[in-house]
Amino acid sequence: MLRLPITVLGLSVAAGMALAHGDVAPQPVDTDALPDVGEEWLTENPYRDAGPEVWAKAIETGDSGYNQNCARCHGLGVVSGGLAPDLRYLEAEEYGDEWFIERFQTGYTQNGITKMPAFRELLGQKAAWAIRTYIETRADDGALDEYSGRLKEIRDSLSRMSGGDDASALQADLAEIAVEIETASGAPVADSPAYRAANLILGDAPIAKAATEALAIGLSAAH
Repeated sequence: MLRLPITVLGLSVAAGMALAHGDVAPQPVDTDALPDVGEEWLTENPYRDAGPEVWAKAIETGDSGYNQNCARCHGLGVVSGGLAPDLRYLEAEEYGDEWFIERFQTGYTQNGITKMPAFRELLGQKAAWAIRTYIETRADDGALDEYSGRLKEIRDSLSRMSGGDDASALQADLAEIAVEIETASGAPVADSPAYRAANLILGDAPIAKAATEALAIGLSAAH
């Protein structure tokens, strides 16, 4: 069974679409909680294999950074509406990393028109790899379909729980589902509603409530 780091991940996947490009200035990303990666720009994601706590923090940071700076063009939850490439399908390995980091640093211009600004100086390398980690852990299209019925049952069970109820059995179910949900990039673990809820479910009533909300948001976004 997947041993999930007990980290409260942000739920900004449901946030409103952020205005990122055009006349709107890129928004800074708070990366203080992430390990330093040095001055020289890397070609491979340093947070991918840095351990579960760092990985989870990179997803949390990248979630916020992506939704503030990338979602307008690349889509909420990294699901492209066709205006820009669907970044979920960049391979979670060095080849995909190289493409991502080159585009992040230099931007993209077509026929003299800036389609994507250069973020190298604006956001920095730690933000780049945090956003990359968030992107590569998105679930593949339809990956939740097989489990949506059970996830709805767990959501409803959580919503009926009081502060003293034992949710460990539901957490175990969520952890088992989490390892089965496939990413679009080939990354081994998806930052799915099951993953988020499994982390959030442990604790007191407000945390159980947050787990219920994570499932509700994730199931809604999947449809």
